[in-house]
Amino acid sequence: MKTHAEGSLFLTASIVAIGAFDGVHQGHQAVIREAVNRSRELKVPSVVFTFDPPPRNYFQGVQMLTPIDEKLQRLAELGVEHAIVAKFNTSYAKRSSSRFIQGLARLNPLEIMVGEDFRFGRNREGDVSLLSQFFQVQVTEPVCCSGGKRISSTRIRELIAQGDLQQSHSLLGWPVGEKEGGACS
Repeated sequence: MKTHAEGSLFLTASIVAIGAFDGVHQGHQAVIREAVNRSRELKVPSVVFTFDPPPRNYFQGVQMLTPIDEKLQRLAELGVEHAIVAKFNTSYAKRSSSRFIQGLARLNPLEIMVGEDFRFGRNREGDVSLLSQFFQVQVTEPVCCSGGKRISSTRIRELIAQGDLQQSHSLLGWPVGEKEGGACS
């Protein structure tokens, strides 16, 4: 997998999955696998557009589930060809939704995969409806565990805080703190 700074990759066609993907949990994996599979069907590159740090970490100071190097490793394991990492800071947070859309246009996406709650741009002004005016957008349904609760990074953080590493592992699809060749810490 090749990693790129935002704005440095230009493609003639692609399939793009966008999200913070903090934890690269089973819900994220569904979005990413769908993008990778679709890119293979259409014979175009797969791209994940993500953020470092995740916006929720930047705005609310929540703990990150995966540092960027681990997130990139997990994306590569899922078969992603290109990862774009946008540095999320004060300047980035002030960007308009139209500027975000202009950046995506450089990738010439045939389809964009996002979760149902995807928002972008200054004050979260952009949404799936706006994005759909410019691109073919596929909204991935939330992935729920056997109890019917939606898998989310927030829920996983809560489980970790409660010391329920077994359940957090189940939702992530891998042990918390797992490194290649290492054990859960």
